[in-house]
Amino acid sequence: MYIEILTPEKKLFEGEVELVQVPGTKGSFEILNNHAPVISTLTPGNIKIIKSSGGVDFFQITKGVVEVKNNKIIILAEKS
Repeated sequence: MYIEILTPEKKLFEGEVELVQVPGTKGSFEILNNHAPVISTLTPGNIKIIKSSGGVDFFQITKGVVEVKNNKIIILAEKS
């Protein structure tokens, strides 16, 4: 899967990932390969990314929106 995490100031991350965990408004959820299309608002918390190349990254956000479609994830987020 391909992901982009964008804030008003800069692009936080871009690349291939195996798994993404986000703090959804109705609870945290994970996105894996071939996930059904979804759009969700995000609450304060951490975005967890497991990269295809190995390794894990965390990004703390205060709010945002995630869109998943055709194995592409776009997260528009605000940081504190």
